Formats: sequence, structure tokens, C-alpha cells
Amino acid sequence: MEKANIDWGNIGFGYIKTDKRYVSDYKNGAWDEGRLTDDNQIVINECAGVLQYAQTCFEGLKAYTTEDGHIVCFRPDLNAERMIESCKRLEMPVFPKERFLDAVVKTVAANEAYVPPYGSGATLYIRPYMFGSSAVIGVKPAEEYQFRLFCTPVGPYFKGGVKPLTIRISDFDRAAPHGTGHIKAGLNYAMSLFAIVDAHEKGFDENMYLDAATRTKVEETGGANFIFVTKDGKVVTPKSGSILPSITRRSLMVVAKEYLGLEVEEREIYKDELKDMAECGLCGTAAVISPVGKINDHGTEICFPSGMTDMGPVTKKLYDTLTGIQMGRIKAPEGWICRIK
Repeated sequence: MEKANIDWGNIGFGYIKTDKRYVSDYKNGAWDEGRLTDDNQIVINECAGVLQYAQTCFEGLKAYTTEDGHIVCFRPDLNAERMIESCKRLEMPVFPKERFLDAVVKTVAANEAYVPPYGSGATLYIRPYMFGSSAVIGVKPAEEYQFRLFCTPVGPYFKGGVKPLTIRISDFDRAAPHGTGHIKAGLNYAMSLFAIVDAHEKGFDENMYLDAATRTKVEETGGANFIFVTKDGKVVTPKSGSILPSITRRSLMVVAKEYLGLEVEEREIYKDELKDMAECGLCGTAAVISPVGKINDHGTEICFPSGMTDMGPVTKKLYDTLTGIQMGRIKAPEGWICRIK
């Protein structure tokens, strides 16, 4: 199929309308068979549950053109499973895993012209989401829902190359113990907007959130998990019941252990340990790993030995290996790659 007329090397990380999107409606206790549609507009009741009580969740994943010309997705089964957990926590009907995967395959295949070519630096971002669509005025779950999935070509998350970030330890809390921090609910991201705008206005790239109960342990940022490298070369990541289980982070831990032969550990990481770390990164779907050069703790700077110029050496190996797997340059573990075309 002929590719869309897009300057692939110069697109940003934003929305571009593509030809098709997938829609399925939940009514009378069941999902309909679903469909592909040209229409990117949504019409809902003014009293819809999503508008009144933020009953919505979403996912994010990507499709890639591999080195040998195939179109693939990276671990979409884990996105399906994570969305199921989000739906359960928000009292929304579960969209079955096999149907989620079918929607991904059908929508990407229908938008093949928008899958960026290999080597362009661009990818196809896929956004599945669900929301309460029926009218709700009392505080209760909606009775009707819509599952939708669209995709859009995006450029690199960081234009001009990846440079280490400067982040601050935030005075705001991201998630409470036993709250919703472990699911991908829209309300979690709405709550982070004030803090990120405030951070940007004060010259920081991101916030580091600590645990709300004791404010002594590292959790995550508004939209990414942390990964650290100790001075003796161990890869460690925070453990908490209120951290979103990042698919990228889980994959990087496997890469560190199985591909690079590094010792890995998921454990509680205390703020007091930050000064003893060699490297730090933020990991997620959009950028894979964004290196952190320094952390500002209320005026006290914690500078990592990896510096403010490039990724640290271990972080770079992790990044190169995982992107190599995603792009087909490196053999993937069994089940990680879903081939679409």
C-alpha cells in the first residue's frame, strides 16, 4: 500500500487524523460486534458518566515497521490485561482481551498507509480507551459504555535527540495508598496537570512523586516509571502498590537480565538513596527511556554521574536493545511481537 503523503522525518508527537478507527458499544449488559468507521467525532449525552464523574480509562502502545518490512505491535496482550484491571477498578465492563487484540490488528491494518517507514524515526501510536456514555446524575456507574481505538503517526517524543532531564521532587501527591495509582484512569492524569504545568513554569522537565503515606519513597512521575542504575551496575526500579505497571519498564527489566546479564531488582527505593545512584531514567511507551541528569530536592541538587549531556552507558544499552527488539533488529523473546502485516 502506498504511504500517506507525510514528511515522516519532521512530524511531532501530536494527533494526525487517520482513515479508520474501531468502535464497540456496550448496552443491555453486552458488547456489540464492533466496527471500523471513518468518523472521528463522538456525540454523547450532556450527562454522560464520563463527563460527570470521569468514568474513563485508556491505554497507549505503538506499531512499528521492522527492518525486514513487516508491521508489528509490541506486547499488546499486556495492554489488554492492564485495561481489564483498569475497568474492574472503575466499575466498567471488561472489554475481552481477544477482542482488544483483534481491534488493534484491524485498526492498524486499516491504517497501513499511516504506519511510518523503517528508519524514519516515527511510529504509529495506538490509543485504546473506554468511557461511560449513558446519562448519570447520581453518583454511580454508567449503564452504557463505548470502547474506541484510534491511531496516529507520531515523531520522536524528543525532537533533536534525547537530552537528560532536570526534574524536581514534587510537593503534590500523585496517588494515595489503596487508591487508583496502579490503573490507567483518565482522572489520574487530570490530577497531574497542575503539577506538571507548575514544574514547567519553574524550569523543570518533570515531577518526581514520593509515596503519599510517608513521603520518603520514590514512586513515579505523572506519566512514566523510574528506572535506576546503581554504582555497582545493578538495575533497580521502585516497588509500590500505587505505581502503574509500565509495560516498557517490565520489558526493560527482562532486557537487563536476559540480554545484558545485569542484576535486576524491584524494591522500595528511598529518597535518601538517590544521591548514591549512577544513572536514572523515566521509562514509558512514548520515549522508551528518557535519561535524568539531576533531581532538585527543594533547592538541593542531586546530580547523577551520568551527567547532563548523554544517556548513561547502561541506560543507553537498555534503550538500544529494547528498540532493537521492537524494530526487528534483535530477536525478541517469545510472544513479545505481534505481527500485523
